Amino acid sequence: MIKTETTLRVRYGETDQMGFVYYGVYAQYYEVGRVEAMRSLGFSYREMEESGVLMPVINLTVNYKKPAKYDDEVRIVTTVKEMPGVRITFHYECFNQKNDLLNTGSVTLVFIDKEKNKPMQPPVWFMEGFMKKFNSDKI
Repeated sequence: MIKTETTLRVRYGETDQMGFVYYGVYAQYYEVGRVEAMRSLGFSYREMEESGVLMPVINLTVNYKKPAKYDDEVRIVTTVKEMPGVRITFHYECFNQKNDLLNTGSVTLVFIDKEKNKPMQPPVWFMEGFMKKFNSDKI
């Protein structure tokens, strides 16, 4: 299992008229967690794309528990529980500064060969970086 944590602060423009984080913003928060989880493996999305690998989202789920509010600190816990194949699924838990669970969710992406525009297995270098961290307690 791979597990990372990222913290961000809710900006005013991310809230609705009630002062709660607008529901669609959580997809962006999940992306922040995902990008940082990838970076912890030793590479970035940019490097993936430059090497000819695209990773479009094919599924997104969010289960809302409590709202985050303007100026809250949100901790995004990102976990990959299974070895990736053509697809990789990231699981999320968002907490506020009081450690209240705000929501849970998941995002599934598929590895795409940029030239062929076809699904592919993850590149060898991706899997090598992934395997180094998969059973590690720390990233």
